[in-house]
Amino acid sequence: MSPRQKAKIETPESLERLRESILAQERPDAKTVVVCCGTGCLASGSHDVRESFEQEIRAQEPDGDIIVKKAGCRGYCEHGPIVVVEPESMFYHCVTTGDVSEIVSESLNKGDSVERLLYEDPATGKKCVHEIDIPFYKKQRRLVLRNCGHVDPTDIQDYVRFDGYQALAKVISKLSPEEVISHIKESGLRGRGGAGFPTGLKWESSRNAPGEVKYIVCNGDEGDPGAFMDRSVMEGDPHIVLEGMMIAGYAVGSNKGIIYVRSEYPLAVQHLTTAIAQATDLGLLGDNIMGSGFAFEIEIVKGAGAFVCGESTALVMSIEGKRGFPLPLPRPNTSVSGLWGMPTVLNNVETLACVPVIIQKGAEWFSHIGTDKSKGTKVFALSGHVRNTGLVEVSMGTTLREIIYDIGGGVRGSKRFKAVQTGGPSGGCIPESLLDLPVDYESLAEAGSIMGSGGMLVMDEDTCMVNMARYFLDFAQEESCGQCTLCKLGTRQMFQILYDITKGEGRPGDIEVLLELAEAVKAGSICGLGQSVPNPVITTIKYFKEEYEEHIHEKRCRALVCRQLISYRIKDYRCKACLLCLKACPVDAIIGAKWQVHEIDQTKCIKCGTCMEVCPPKFKAVECVSGQEM
Repeated sequence: MSPRQKAKIETPESLERLRESILAQERPDAKTVVVCCGTGCLASGSHDVRESFEQEIRAQEPDGDIIVKKAGCRGYCEHGPIVVVEPESMFYHCVTTGDVSEIVSESLNKGDSVERLLYEDPATGKKCVHEIDIPFYKKQRRLVLRNCGHVDPTDIQDYVRFDGYQALAKVISKLSPEEVISHIKESGLRGRGGAGFPTGLKWESSRNAPGEVKYIVCNGDEGDPGAFMDRSVMEGDPHIVLEGMMIAGYAVGSNKGIIYVRSEYPLAVQHLTTAIAQATDLGLLGDNIMGSGFAFEIEIVKGAGAFVCGESTALVMSIEGKRGFPLPLPRPNTSVSGLWGMPTVLNNVETLACVPVIIQKGAEWFSHIGTDKSKGTKVFALSGHVRNTGLVEVSMGTTLREIIYDIGGGVRGSKRFKAVQTGGPSGGCIPESLLDLPVDYESLAEAGSIMGSGGMLVMDEDTCMVNMARYFLDFAQEESCGQCTLCKLGTRQMFQILYDITKGEGRPGDIEVLLELAEAVKAGSICGLGQSVPNPVITTIKYFKEEYEEHIHEKRCRALVCRQLISYRIKDYRCKACLLCLKACPVDAIIGAKWQVHEIDQTKCIKCGTCMEVCPPKFKAVECVSGQEM
């Protein structure tokens, strides 16, 4: 059968025959240009790069068949657009349309690499020809992201080529629902959405719950600032999400799946919609899947972007068309009574993406990855003051130091590491003394943080921890649904105290009030948002209390971040009276004239920093100092 025929897959054997026919038609010496078309690379111009490859290949007419393929995010986002030439796996970064002709001429026609487009290891100065040679990838273990960057997310047959839907075929032809659940339980898979609840127990609870209709809900409402793990999977490998949902449906006894995606993810919605249509056309979604008698359908529901809708009961209410309010305590478990009162399995994207590989490679294989209580891998969005930002997937138990320094390349600009926050706005800030902490559910909780959905924000020595706590409390009080008084008013009051401290208006006793409010908000909130949002405040006070005390008692910000606690001044022995700062100042706070050393009128200065920005680096006449130094 031709790999492009649309005959329905009626049995597991016909799925395997399709895969074999796709592989048989591939020429071993054929070349493929894989262009990353994830959101990050698209923003850098990868769409134009892909079109340029197609035009240039037609123009140069190289020997042999050459395929130009789009794929999802490869993780190394800041180096996009990324292009990989297969089968040699030549890895090119920061590719522009102007580079395309040379790549076609040298790599596709002659088989040589274009050295100037290769990644250079800053530690050794060596050029890395292949992706695996790049330090960013060496210590990663990519299970969830194994297809991202390789599979065309808009072509189901490309997914089939990479063993797609083989796990589903195995499940419906060889395993009973109880055996599937047993495999998931034995694997030790825990929910990757933040809570870390055992996935197998959740599935078992729903299977045993009474109900004529049961639902599988995929939570793609990724609300943490800076987090894009789930988005990248939905964009780059949508079929793995569908396959995971179908396996869950078979195990639980559900025929209906819903993917809840925030509307801010248009490319993810587009690729998921295409994947659902293709799977339906091929007979892998719908009635009597692969002749098994099992039926399953999936629809997409777009959320409005409320952070609180990541909570299970709020998400369920949003799908039902209601306002996304977490239900008050005591509330039923959604596994037993969820969507429209029916048993509902609610897993996030990353959790479901783990399911097919567990079925294919075995529960024992998966359980040997990670730690005793945290099995498998975890995807993190590594961001902040780190050299290598992007998506990172590592085995559970990998230390923070390994992630930040061996994979992330360390702190930018040779600055000192100060802290890392895990778990997004609900996570905690972990100091340098705990860099060797293994990343797993229990260790992070002991340090005062959480795994969360997988945000990892690195901060250098120039970060003000009080201001950082203020930033996350600002987000939290804006996102509070307002249902719980202590969450609604407590987060607002905490934010105001932090705001006053950063303005130099802190008072003795503020630290104690913040801790008291933090405990009250945690105790008086009915959902995970209120119960965890004080974490940034609690951990910054625990590990960086001296900075709070300096802000309050000395009116000093050591990081020179809090505007009201700093001043700009001109060093007279360096000033060349060039007038650049005088002309750029928006409030005419610079005093002086040509050949006359300048000064700053502190009564007019709004501390915008423009004077420092425009002062030529060779002069370095303007400096920023703490208020205590004036």
